[in-house]
Amino acid sequence: MSDQVIHEAFHRTSPLGIQIVFHTTPGGYVAPHWHNEVEILYPLNGDADLFIDRQKHHLPRRRITVVESAQVHSVSYHDRTSMFLYIHVSKDLLEPYLPGITLRRIHCMPDELEPEQEDEYYALCTLLSDMVRLYIKDAPGFLLEAEGMTLQLMARLLRTFPADNLTPISENDHLAVERIRQIMSYVEEHFAEPISLQDAADVLGLGREYFCRFFRKHTGGSFLQYLTEIRLTHSYRDLQNTDLPVSEVMEKNGLTNQKRFNREFKKLYGCTPSSVRKNPPAN
Repeated sequence: MSDQVIHEAFHRTSPLGIQIVFHTTPGGYVAPHWHNEVEILYPLNGDADLFIDRQKHHLPRRRITVVESAQVHSVSYHDRTSMFLYIHVSKDLLEPYLPGITLRRIHCMPDELEPEQEDEYYALCTLLSDMVRLYIKDAPGFLLEAEGMTLQLMARLLRTFPADNLTPISENDHLAVERIRQIMSYVEEHFAEPISLQDAADVLGLGREYFCRFFRKHTGGSFLQYLTEIRLTHSYRDLQNTDLPVSEVMEKNGLTNQKRFNREFKKLYGCTPSSVRKNPPAN
């Protein structure tokens, strides 16, 4: 997404496995992806939806949402400009502080709070609001204090928002995650080229029919739809950031059918490709 960024304040991953990012980006769609780390989302403005396992979750302003490690998810931003605080936390590096943390899961969605969780939830939202305030003030020692807040946040999330309905990740799950990462990396490198179902299955050494079932099971959608969304995402960025004709943008990103391109683009973004040019994001 680097060519889509208006402003990004990025802190490298610390020895504790914490990565803090303040990110501003034009509206749009982020195709299905996943992280090794737990991802904590905190929208600073705008309106967005998060999709996990085909289920839609609204992301309200100044409210915390947690995406667990290895959960495939996508995000749809509805506003012209969205600002987020993202925090990625590696459970592996926190193992000395809480043995068994890699087997523990968090379920924290603002639209699925239990009544007994609400007070603690809003207290944690206040904690992140304080982190944002420190960042804006450019407070001395911000990163040190922010990482301390993140550790406190993780401990309280694990205590108050345990995902009892999620089973620990098995060896088979780890293999599946690695395969999904492999195929997603392949698509990101080759999306502009012709890619067939057989090509994708061959990357993982699987039969085509088994690959289709495997991909749908672990991402919630078909491989061909995922490939189309990746191509449309890159096309959207090119429409925002280049003066190339729409037909060239389409072909540059591996799409060859103009009618289908227009239909799928409108379905994903709610507008036509040419309208993106008429309404460029604000700088």
